[in-house]
Order: sequence, then C-alpha cells, then structure tokens
Amino acid sequence: MNELTISVTIADRPYKLVIAAEHEGLFRQAAELIERRMRDYSGSYAYKDKQDLLAMVALEYATNYLQDEHMLSEHGQDQEQKLAKIDKLLTEYLAG
Repeated sequence: MNELTISVTIADRPYKLVIAAEHEGLFRQAAELIERRMRDYSGSYAYKDKQDLLAMVALEYATNYLQDEHMLSEHGQDQEQKLAKIDKLLTEYLAG
C-alpha cells in the first residue's frame, strides 16, 4: 500500500495524517466539507468557541450516517424477501 503524509486543517488546527495515497482527495474533501459546515453553523447559531461548531457538524454527520444505515438495512431486508420468493418459485417450477 502506498502511504502518504498529509496535513489538513479543521477548526484552525492542523492535523497530520498518514493515509493511503489513493484516499488523499477524500480526506482533503472531507476536511473542506467540515470547514464549510462549520461556517454555515457559525452564521446561523450562537456559539462560544469552535468546539461547539464541531459538535454540531459531528452530530449532523452522525445522524445522517445512522439514517443511511437504517435505510440500507431496510433495503437489504426487502431484497432478501424478494430473493426468497424468487427462490421458492424456481424451486417449485423445477420440482413440478
């Protein structure tokens, strides 16, 4: 695996990371997305320091992640039921 050391800044703090080279764009894009959402929240909500903004962004992304996981889980169960029906129909057809 080809590793790369990069530095990203979040909430005015630099973070040095060692990542897979092919993920560099994702990490830089993620850091910029966090910064952008913090700016959005700073214009809409009262806050004492950037920790408050980071907490809001973390809560937003964690909630979105959980919603996506829930949707995928439901979708997977639906697919399993459909496949079970198809399997049953094929088994009956081949047996009969």
